[in-house]
Amino acid sequence: MKRIEALGVLAGLTERHPVVVTCAATSRELASVRDRDNHLYLLDAMGLVGSVATGLALSVDPSAPKVVGIEGDGSLLMNPNVLPTGGYLAPSNLLLVLLDNGVYGSTGALPTYSARIDLERLAAAAGWTTRRADTPDGLRAAFGELLTVTGPAFLYARIEEGNAQGIEKLLIDPVTITGRFTRWLREVHAVSGADA
Repeated sequence: MKRIEALGVLAGLTERHPVVVTCAATSRELASVRDRDNHLYLLDAMGLVGSVATGLALSVDPSAPKVVGIEGDGSLLMNPNVLPTGGYLAPSNLLLVLLDNGVYGSTGALPTYSARIDLERLAAAAGWTTRRADTPDGLRAAFGELLTVTGPAFLYARIEEGNAQGIEKLLIDPVTITGRFTRWLREVHAVSGADA
């Protein structure tokens, strides 16, 4: 499964969910598939999807649709503390999707440590409910299962190495991205200004 295929599946499943998206190729590809106000692209903030998504999950109504984080293996390995932190804080409405291609896809495809470090087992050891997928149908099914889980959920998706070709850079100002996401969050999830 290519990253852009996985993102197409996730875009179809997350229209009502707050979605926090890792930087670089993942943000660009998701925006090319379907750019929405509920997407918070973390441009130039590698390693922070888990932190932002956990904080957001703790601040929104737990009965609202789950907060979904879309992360890459290289980015997660820059800040692996998000797994024990999320497991410890245990927000009931958090789903972190890890798209693991085994490389730093946006910086020359140098290998990450994920070939030797099982990130799904690391999440499970930290208290997350986990599932694994490596096909679009498997991703869809595992995502649906994890929506029913109370507590932090972790979906490990193995994807192919390589970026989609012909994808334009995401040149939206980060302030604009934050503003539109915050407005969407307030309108859809009734989050107060202090919380958003």
